Amino acid sequence: MTQRRTLIGALAAAPALLALPAAAQDAPFPNRPVRILLAFAPGGGTDLIARTLGSAMQGVLGQPVVVENRPGAGGNIATEAAANARPDGYTVLMGNHGPMSVNVSLFRNMRIDPERVLEPIGLVADAPLVVVVGPKSRAQTLPELLAEIRAANGNITYGSASNGSASHLAAALMLQMAGLTAEHVPFRGAAPALTDVVAGHLHFMVTTLPSVVGLINGNQLRPIAVTGDARMAVLPNVPTVADTIPGYKATAWYGLLVPRGTPAPVKERLFAAMRQALSDPEVIRRLRDEGAEPSSMDGEAFARLIRWERERWATVIRQSNITVD
Repeated sequence: MTQRRTLIGALAAAPALLALPAAAQDAPFPNRPVRILLAFAPGGGTDLIARTLGSAMQGVLGQPVVVENRPGAGGNIATEAAANARPDGYTVLMGNHGPMSVNVSLFRNMRIDPERVLEPIGLVADAPLVVVVGPKSRAQTLPELLAEIRAANGNITYGSASNGSASHLAAALMLQMAGLTAEHVPFRGAAPALTDVVAGHLHFMVTTLPSVVGLINGNQLRPIAVTGDARMAVLPNVPTVADTIPGYKATAWYGLLVPRGTPAPVKERLFAAMRQALSDPEVIRRLRDEGAEPSSMDGEAFARLIRWERERWATVIRQSNITVD
């Protein structure tokens, strides 16, 4: 009798229990915290961009937006975690050009294809890099640096943050388009590479603005070009690489993506929140301080950018024979 009453009670309660998840799913998005997965360690420029955006977006969404750092494997760890998350909009990836467009040509054993398993929400920001020289080079301009490299028949060294990093690929593309070669010296991070440029062990480097702005302001390094298609507001007197090598452009970009299958209304809500956050003057100021230009590019245009970047960097990697350990 006791077992029968227990069974009847459980059956009577079942509809109410089953109704709870449905009610939660029917509630307007978002009704709980949203997390942004980031493929970089805390404290860097990309981390600051993600946290600045997340803080502004939570004011729009009415729910906490938490940045979760998942560094490692060239960004593949965070990318895989986002791809394997439930497609409900509560897990968002802050993707960048590395894991989204470059790694498929660098890593032989990619377990996922980001283009197939993730859907772009929109581009957050685009960040040009800076070409800098130290005492090893006498160049005051990019044409003078290219002339040095040509005269040395490739016996010129340049540093980068690592094999296949944005700084490496930007320099490799510049050399390819100029028809020149130089010796690449990879480091583990931009800081030690820049130390060797300052010390005169390396001729030049292409790097992000936050990593080098202190050295520029301290007159330890000379900025001779920026890699975007326009001059940077913080370096108004520094020309673009394209002024010397027409058609050149290489930037580090950041955008939001979600697991494939996320409902369209959820993606639209996230894009609207992103766009509103990026219209905030304080957000714009903080991103520009990091050398990043805010964007309003939507998901379709962002998908085209990812595809175009994927194709162009595959060519650069193949022609320069770039590999990773």
